[in-house]
Amino acid sequence: MPSNKLSQLAETLIGSEIVKLGNEIKDKIKEGNKIYNFTIGDFDSAVFPIPAELQQEIIAAYNHHFTTYPPADGIAELRAAVAQFLSQREGLEYKTNEILIAAGGRPLIYAAYRAIVNKGEKVIYPVPSWNNNHYVHFTEGQHVMIETRLENNFMPTAAEIGPHLQGASLLALCSPLNPTGTTFRKEELEAICDLVIAENNRRTADEKKLYLLYDQIYWTLTFGDIQHYNPVGLRPEMKEYTIFIDGISKSFAATGVRVGWSMGPAHLIAKMKAINSHVGAWSPMAEQNATAHYLKQTAAIDQYFVHFKKEISERLTRIYDGFIKLKAAGFAVDAVAPQAAIYLTIKVDLVGKTKSEGEKLEKQTQVTAYLLNEAKLAVVPFSAFGASAESAWYRLSVGTCKKEEIDEMLKKLKDALGHLS
Repeated sequence: MPSNKLSQLAETLIGSEIVKLGNEIKDKIKEGNKIYNFTIGDFDSAVFPIPAELQQEIIAAYNHHFTTYPPADGIAELRAAVAQFLSQREGLEYKTNEILIAAGGRPLIYAAYRAIVNKGEKVIYPVPSWNNNHYVHFTEGQHVMIETRLENNFMPTAAEIGPHLQGASLLALCSPLNPTGTTFRKEELEAICDLVIAENNRRTADEKKLYLLYDQIYWTLTFGDIQHYNPVGLRPEMKEYTIFIDGISKSFAATGVRVGWSMGPAHLIAKMKAINSHVGAWSPMAEQNATAHYLKQTAAIDQYFVHFKKEISERLTRIYDGFIKLKAAGFAVDAVAPQAAIYLTIKVDLVGKTKSEGEKLEKQTQVTAYLLNEAKLAVVPFSAFGASAESAWYRLSVGTCKKEEIDEMLKKLKDALGHLS
């Protein structure tokens, strides 16, 4: 019988825990269960549609037959529009040859990893965080995971990062962070940047530089007094070492439109362009043209952000308040006040509790299953983002949340918690 073995990469790649959980949820729904599904890092387009003006531009682009291959780095009009958008809204100045367009953020992250990381080289990243563990696996890099803590809102600190910088080729950070919805404080990000600058100044001319991958795909979605900071805005010298991941997926609820961009040093962007050209990871021509026109509509974008952010913030705040009330009532739950993105960090610490029929919850996986089966609540454990398997913390996403279901979800959760002893 012939062997079914494939490549070392294929044989060792870990499947997505989120996909696995998603399949369980689909099975529950097929069985007739109503599930409060807060797992999806996406939007229900019936609840959060893309901006009307962007939709009209996409339709117009197809009507004008923009259906051919785009340039490998993206059409010039879009790169120019992105440069203007970044200059106006973040004070970042990038030339069009320092900007790369792709089909969302994922191929840009992949290209950055491929362009920078050699087999065996150190990649530093916090956990929980989205998919860094898999990208390091793709490049056969050396995992340097920093398990973050509640007291720092699950963001890595300069003190935690510093000891690992020597010999590292990439530091991968994200703010606002998926899965936590928390952000870097200005002082902390400044301290991290200073460490990167000092490390690169220490390295000789023939040594590879340490690069910072900075995923800011959620940067427009901050709430209250929270302000987004980026490395280059705080330390202009970081422009030589920083690769941004950005785009319209989260800012405009346009995950399926597939328009992302990366900004970085021109020589690195050129290499990422070459990699993506072979993968075919370019954004569709029509959507590129549409986005180029839409990004110039400043008043429409401002109006969209006001409504969009208000709706997301209301959902996050109402659920957060509900968890804090449950905590005050003595239940073993907690939550971190919402700061940004579409995520709420919640804690459900039920290991050691006993179900009404006498079965004891001995592992966090049993807690996750109990929430799904008894509270009909589906959330993603931090373990799916590289954290410890026994972490009691979860990501709750409001991208598909209907406001009228929040109170009934919280009541269902309270009832389920009340059945434990």
